[in-house]
Amino acid sequence: MMRLPLFRFFSARTVQEAAEALATSPEAMLVAGGTDLIPNMKRRQQEPKILVSLRRIEELRRISTGTPPRGGIESDADMVTIGAAVTLTELVRNKRIADQYTGLWQAAVQVATPPLRNMGTIGGNICLDTRCNYYDQNYEWRKAIGFCLKKAGEICWVATSSPKCLAVSSTDTAPALIALDAEVTLVSAAGSRTLPLGDLYRNDGIRYLTRRTDEILTHVRLPSAAGRRSTYWKLRRRGAFDFPVLSVAAAVKFSPTATVETARIVIGAVASRPVVAEVAGAALIGHSLTDEAIAEAARLAAEPARPMDNTDFTLLWRKRVTRDFVGYALRELRGDSVSDLRRRHGVLWMG
Repeated sequence: MMRLPLFRFFSARTVQEAAEALATSPEAMLVAGGTDLIPNMKRRQQEPKILVSLRRIEELRRISTGTPPRGGIESDADMVTIGAAVTLTELVRNKRIADQYTGLWQAAVQVATPPLRNMGTIGGNICLDTRCNYYDQNYEWRKAIGFCLKKAGEICWVATSSPKCLAVSSTDTAPALIALDAEVTLVSAAGSRTLPLGDLYRNDGIRYLTRRTDEILTHVRLPSAAGRRSTYWKLRRRGAFDFPVLSVAAAVKFSPTATVETARIVIGAVASRPVVAEVAGAALIGHSLTDEAIAEAARLAAEPARPMDNTDFTLLWRKRVTRDFVGYALRELRGDSVSDLRRRHGVLWMG
């Protein structure tokens, strides 16, 4: 049986309380649902001396419309603000998210299983630890092979000549949110800052977030969904529970003549951060989603995807199937019926 190490627990009532606890305790870590952190602690991958809980902070548990004016920018009444401690189940049950931000809803509903979604939060999934077959083992297993670069070792077992860790980003919601141009707010005892969600990530398996250790991710903000469609496709061995070994999020805004005005395609689980296929998205602008345009965008999107041998399935097959999944996503946004494709690839979900 894997047991938790000893730690102190502090349940903050306000964001400021939590921020001050982080500022005064360098060995503290945040916890909300704990579905990622607690197993990591049992495996001795993360060993905080203090856990600062966010679950009792009411302002982080709301989904609201609009945002207060900021930096001289007027409030956008159509913007949706999601508190970081909103559970994935609460997100899935929100009708506006399901109707207007379909890609995010599809991503959230495919995370793990219902009991884990009841506990897991949107903030926790955004900040999910990177994963690897050589890292996500118990302490004794990792000790037997000599540990790895991500924790206590000096070598990356995925690519032994690599100077950095290649553990993979396995968050479901981040690719969907990046495709939707989401931004996040980070708060510390010294102040706050807001940045595009894509800027939260580094392509480094160990230092995969630009969030400082004294900062709290408090809110996620989504711009108006008017005129935009989005979708999320996930590849995993089983139809539930598993982390993605490939994910594709896409969001497209159409003109009145059905040509593409804006497009964003994001590939997940192929690097230590979600990968934005910028060239592929740009290639769609000004065109209709014809079979030819979709095929070209899928080809271009697969180019920056460079999966490594650190998750399930072979890396060459995951590289090849990236093009197919981008094609499926764009066909769905065009309005094609893709139920059979989703069923064939096990990417259905329970509503």
